[in-house]
Amino acid sequence: MATLRIGSRGSQLAFWQANHIAALLREHGHEVEIEIIHTTGDKFTDVALAQVGAKSGLSKGLFTKEIEDALAAARVDLAVHSLKDLPTELPAGFELAAIPVREDARDAFCSRQHASISVLPQGARVGTSSLRRQAQLKAIRPDLDIHPLRGNVDTRLRKLEDGQYDAVILAAAGLNRLGKMESVREILPAEIMCPAAGQGALAIEIRAGDLAMREHLAFLEDSVARVAVTCERALLSQLGGGCQVPIGAHSEFKNGKLYLESVVAAPDGSKLLRDSRSGEDPTILGGEAADNLLSRGAREILQSVYGHAFPDPQQP
Repeated sequence: MATLRIGSRGSQLAFWQANHIAALLREHGHEVEIEIIHTTGDKFTDVALAQVGAKSGLSKGLFTKEIEDALAAARVDLAVHSLKDLPTELPAGFELAAIPVREDARDAFCSRQHASISVLPQGARVGTSSLRRQAQLKAIRPDLDIHPLRGNVDTRLRKLEDGQYDAVILAAAGLNRLGKMESVREILPAEIMCPAAGQGALAIEIRAGDLAMREHLAFLEDSVARVAVTCERALLSQLGGGCQVPIGAHSEFKNGKLYLESVVAAPDGSKLLRDSRSGEDPTILGGEAADNLLSRGAREILQSVYGHAFPDPQQP
C-alpha cells in the first residue's frame, strides 16, 4: 500500500492535528508521512489577523493556500486543516473528503486570577487578535483594554503567565487537544461569545475526483459534524466573510433539531446583531439567518470592516 502524505501547517496545534489523523490512518493499515508547509498566515505574526490579508495581498486562504499548492502539485495526498481557516468556497480542483468528529466549538476564558469576564477589573488587559472576539468582548465590557495576541498556544499562555495580560481568549478545542486546560476559568457559551464558523472541526482536503483517496478517508467522516459546519459555513458564505471578520456562527443538534446561533458585530462592540433559530436543512437555515442579520444592519457593519461596498448576497 502506497504511503499517504499529509500536508500541514507547522504550528504546535496543526502538527497535533496532523498526527491525530495520521494515527487514525495507521490504525487502518496505512503508512503515513507528514510534510510541514509554512503558510502566509504563519509568516506575519507581528500583526493582527485582520491586517494580514492587506499586508500579504491575500484576502482568503491565509492558512491554506500554500498547502493547497502542494496538494495540487501532488507533493502531498491530503491536507489537514482547522476548518475555520478554510474559505467557504474551495478553489477549483479540491474537495472536502471528510469532517471528523468535532471538538468543543466554544471559546475559553483563560486567566491566572480572575474567574470570569464579568469579574475582570475595570480596564483589564485582555489578549486576542480576533475581531470576532474583540467585538463581543467590547459589547459586554466596553471598559476592557483589548490588545493583539498572536503566536502558538504555548506562546499565548506564556504571555498570560508572565503577566502581560489579565486574561486571554482562546479556542477550547485547541487547549483541550494540547492538554492545556489548566488556565481555563470559564467556557464561554455561544450566546455570550459566538465562536467562529467551523471552530473545533477539522477538514480533510484532497484533490477533486481522487476516488481512491476519498475511499481511504471515508471512515473519518462524522455526519453530525458535517451538518453543523455546513450550516455555519452557509451563513458565512452568504455574509461574504472569512476567518478574520467579526462574524460568529455555532450550530448544534438539540433534541433532534438543528439550532444555529449567529452574530455580526462592529469591531468596537458599539453594534452587535444576534440571531437564534432552528430548522431542518443546514444550508437553508444558515442562509435564512444571514438574510435576517443583513436586513437588520449587518451589511453596514461588514462594509465598514471590508472597506468597500458589500455585494448583494447570493442565495445558497
